[in-house]
Amino acid sequence: MIYLGADHNGFKLKEALKEYLNNKKIDHKDLGNTKFDQRDDYPVYAKQVARQVAKGKTSLGILICGSGQGMSMAANKFKNVRAALGWSVAAAKRARHDDDANIICIPAWRLTNDQAMRVIQTWLNTPFSKLARHKRRIKKINA
Repeated sequence: MIYLGADHNGFKLKEALKEYLNNKKIDHKDLGNTKFDQRDDYPVYAKQVARQVAKGKTSLGILICGSGQGMSMAANKFKNVRAALGWSVAAAKRARHDDDANIICIPAWRLTNDQAMRVIQTWLNTPFSKLARHKRRIKKINA
């Protein structure tokens, strides 16, 4: 399951992402905001997604805000969550391959919808390397 969350800055992109995931027949659940609200706050949605991702080893999350940074900071406060900033295809690939990132945080101010979908598609399709050095580093993050 992929859990989605976005504040007002990422709301339109999240709606486009839901259509993309539906077309690809990828299971997802929108944890909010479910309506555009200029006064909402990103930590609310980061926490909701991070809690769900932290519960399951196969769960993933996609968070969207203006810069992606706030969502990343809020989500990374949860044990077993590895939220990475997905500002490019290369960054998304490394986040999964090296760090087994289970949440990608998308900067809506920086990426077009097409660019964001390429970043997300790369992140979803890149497997974790399972190299000993990467496993060792992740273990240290979770300690």
